[in-house]
Amino acid sequence: VQLLESGGGLVQPGGSLRLSCQASEFRFISNAMTWDRQAPGTGPEWVSTISRSGGTAYADSVRGRFTISRDYGSNTLFLEMTNLKPEDTGLYCCSTGGRQPDPEPCPPGRGTQVTVST
Repeated sequence: VQLLESGGGLVQPGGSLRLSCQASEFRFISNAMTWDRQAPGTGPEWVSTISRSGGTAYADSVRGRFTISRDYGSNTLFLEMTNLKPEDTGLYCCSTGGRQPDPEPCPPGRGTQVTVST
């Protein structure tokens, strides 16, 4: 499977961003998909998962501010992020499958950087 994240950037606190994860094939985007993130100096952290049936789950730290979704037509997973906080800063990666007990770091060359700062 090939996944390509995009949409990150520098944003002020309270701002919004929409991350995208382009999958190479439909059969991957139609399964459970997950967003994880890693802040500088910390381990990877689970952010959100969308199940095969469309159910969604969020980390407590982002619930109510982030929305995970996907578009089958374009094989794309999204993460809509609003009311961003400095603690949301990190490298965001998507993966196939559900939430992992110990998320893996983003593979080299993967991920999209989100920086929330004034």
